Amino acid sequence: MKLAHPRTGKRFDSPVPAGAGWPGDPATRATAVADSAAQVTAMAEAAESVDQLDAEVAVCRACPRLVEWRERVAVQKRKSYAGEPYWGRPAPGWGASRPRVMVVGLAPAAHGANRTGRVFTGDRSGDFLFAALHRAGLANQSLCVDAADGLALNDTRIVAAVRCAPPANAPTPAERATCAPWLDAEWRLVGADVRVVIALGGFAWRAALDMVRAAGGSVGRPVPKFGHGATAVLETSHGEVTLMGVYHPSQQNTFTGKLTPQMLDDVFGKAAEIAGTRT
Repeated sequence: MKLAHPRTGKRFDSPVPAGAGWPGDPATRATAVADSAAQVTAMAEAAESVDQLDAEVAVCRACPRLVEWRERVAVQKRKSYAGEPYWGRPAPGWGASRPRVMVVGLAPAAHGANRTGRVFTGDRSGDFLFAALHRAGLANQSLCVDAADGLALNDTRIVAAVRCAPPANAPTPAERATCAPWLDAEWRLVGADVRVVIALGGFAWRAALDMVRAAGGSVGRPVPKFGHGATAVLETSHGEVTLMGVYHPSQQNTFTGKLTPQMLDDVFGKAAEIAGTRT
């Protein structure tokens, strides 16, 4: 049964078919679909633009367990969202096509980006994150409700290391490896202008290091360790890039006070200064 999008009113199936008119959907019915790890690698390496990459990410079906889970959640839904359609597909990166700041997270939330179609949107983690980005001048507003809410990023791009919502927020090592070429391709296509990479959590930190290595960059010895506020200068083919660590804005971290707004402000403010987005 088709349900109305909460902002646009247009009706959609859950999961949303490619090219159906969902806000921000980069794919069409003709977009090529990766059905295996080998196809992900081949298509990621062949992607010639961010638009092409985003479209192909948005229809990927290479990990059977993740496909089954994201689509089951899109049908069963959370009770509070039972009257809404769910995106139910991978969440591509979004933001500036020539970013100076790249924010890397772990994976979409089952009832967040898996519902809205935009990474870190539609849950309390996103509320916490985008409020901090707004305070640092990296987003035009703190509101992050859905993919048609007017939110725009300033010189910033947000990506997830794994593009599908995983059961228990825990992708397997094989799923991580299968998805990694999408992140590598994103770095190849947008990394030339990036001066700061912000890793939200330890897994994102490791994914960012792997991303730089895959492009021929150097991360130094000993390998930089993750911590909130940790920084490391990485050598890439287009110059030095500063990697900065932040505790993930999960409810567990924000509700317990392990991560506070001021802690995020300290890191994002410094990132904006390093990247030259703040005068």
